[in-house]
Amino acid sequence: MHRLSNQLLRWSRPSLLAQGISRPISKNIREQSSHDRKEFFKPISGLDMPRAGGIATMMRLPHMESSKGLDACFVGIPFDSGCSNRTGTRLGPRQIRTESCLLREYNTQGAAPFASLRVADIGDVSLSMYNIKKACESIRKKYKEILENDCVPLTLGGDHTISYPILQAIKEKHGPVGLIHVDAHADSSDEMLGEKIAHGTPFRRAFDEGLIIPEKTIQIGLRGSQYSVKDGGQSWQVEQGFRVVPAEECWYKSMSPLMAEVRDMMGQVPVYLSFDIDALDPAFAPGTGTPEIGGLTSIQGLEIIRGCKGIKLVGADLVEVSPPYDTNGTTALTGANLLFEMLCVLPGVKYSD
Repeated sequence: MHRLSNQLLRWSRPSLLAQGISRPISKNIREQSSHDRKEFFKPISGLDMPRAGGIATMMRLPHMESSKGLDACFVGIPFDSGCSNRTGTRLGPRQIRTESCLLREYNTQGAAPFASLRVADIGDVSLSMYNIKKACESIRKKYKEILENDCVPLTLGGDHTISYPILQAIKEKHGPVGLIHVDAHADSSDEMLGEKIAHGTPFRRAFDEGLIIPEKTIQIGLRGSQYSVKDGGQSWQVEQGFRVVPAEECWYKSMSPLMAEVRDMMGQVPVYLSFDIDALDPAFAPGTGTPEIGGLTSIQGLEIIRGCKGIKLVGADLVEVSPPYDTNGTTALTGANLLFEMLCVLPGVKYSD
């Protein structure tokens, strides 16, 4: 109760009126009519505060200091020390939050996440930019704390290195999980320039440590030139039992039939969703570090995430948005939308009939 009192004090009416905000947060407070009712936070509407205004949290949700009392949270990891090409993804969380001011409470499928789950933005993980192993340990510890509070983390990256320590923390909570990995690259190399931890190795490390269930792992959208002609660069994953769906198998198709297969494949095991923005073609998401032509469309990206409805998602990330290469903000805006759609398919989210 002490934490809740502090939260309401931070969003007190005088301070809100000073910002020109009244109705959305006062509505949140009114909804908590007794100790038995959950307080739902809602994004500040563009009808109550100009979209250019307000504090740049994800969807302009309240900022909380921890995940205690939350069902789901948005959390940023401003890290790009594992990048192999163009850097800048350390700025991804900040820009995704800025572009997310355009988002509204409901998606077009009738999902009502903010009337179903208690959601807030808990800020960024504090970590070292100069030591990858120390950074990964900081991420693992932070996510262990988030998960101990029974909160589902939705992560704003950051480069793809971050999925490795997140999965370490998730295993501590849920055991090995199924994995839906959407990406232009397999990120399953054993090492990069002699290093075992980088943005091209997270899922090799996850396999080595038993963090994922190989026969319940699928990689969608892989493409681009390869280091080997053997199996299109997919031989190691296939040998371990991963299902690989190259981008060429996605061209000119809806992803809905594939996602029906994925739901059957996953069953009721806990599942983690990792979405690299470079899975999308550079025409839709140019602001990334390792772009590859011939990728998925933004429509297919939506179909993949919406196709996760009914899957027992225990966490998700959106990685590799690099604002320095995203001159119009389109990539960050797309990332913000995809993160919102991830929230919409979490277990417990209500849908209108």
